Amino acid sequence: MQITWLGHGSFRIEIADQVLLIDPWLTGNPMLAEDQHGAATDGATHILITHGHFDHTADVVALSKSLAAPVVGIYDLMSYFEETNGLTVIGFNMGGTVKLGNVAVSMVPAMHSTTFSSAPAAPAGREAGFILRAEGHTIYVSGDTGIMADMEWIANYYKPDIGILSAGGHFTMDMAGAAYAAQKYFDFKTIIPCHYRTFELLEQSAKELIDALPSVNVIEPEVMQPLSF
Repeated sequence: MQITWLGHGSFRIEIADQVLLIDPWLTGNPMLAEDQHGAATDGATHILITHGHFDHTADVVALSKSLAAPVVGIYDLMSYFEETNGLTVIGFNMGGTVKLGNVAVSMVPAMHSTTFSSAPAAPAGREAGFILRAEGHTIYVSGDTGIMADMEWIANYYKPDIGILSAGGHFTMDMAGAAYAAQKYFDFKTIIPCHYRTFELLEQSAKELIDALPSVNVIEPEVMQPLSF
């Protein structure tokens, strides 16, 4: 299994028989060079979307069509993409699980907001996180979120060993918040922080998270450098 950070909240996860793109933001992503876009998305089988903000959906339509990759996410948002852009979608909802080949994907709550960048802003379902299960690993993709009590049952029920946590602050948890959530609710073996370093108003280092969790393998990812598990 390989997890590759594409900058911001975007990931490429090669797991079992799938290549999953999580919130792939290419256009305007200051962390991902244009000449890296092809390698970042090549061979993707599905595109998973946590919510409707532009830095998570700006490239969905073009990528889904060029890759012939279905888009997966909350029913309301998927219905919009299907009806307005003719995309192939898999829409489901909180607590639901879908099988993408040999990978089980479950939808879990997040605490954020979700709108399209239109005028006026239009609702886009609701924000979500994902649990990915395959190859003996359970990955918690938090999506954009603050600390929330739902993390307790997510941890107890799914028992994720890998956490991909938004931790940049301002729009999501910061590093201290992510550390608190990890200590209080989870028993991660590995944590990969994200949604940071993109802009000046976000956290620029995961040192506070690393220092707070000495028994956890906290990995500061580098863009387009795969992490193997």
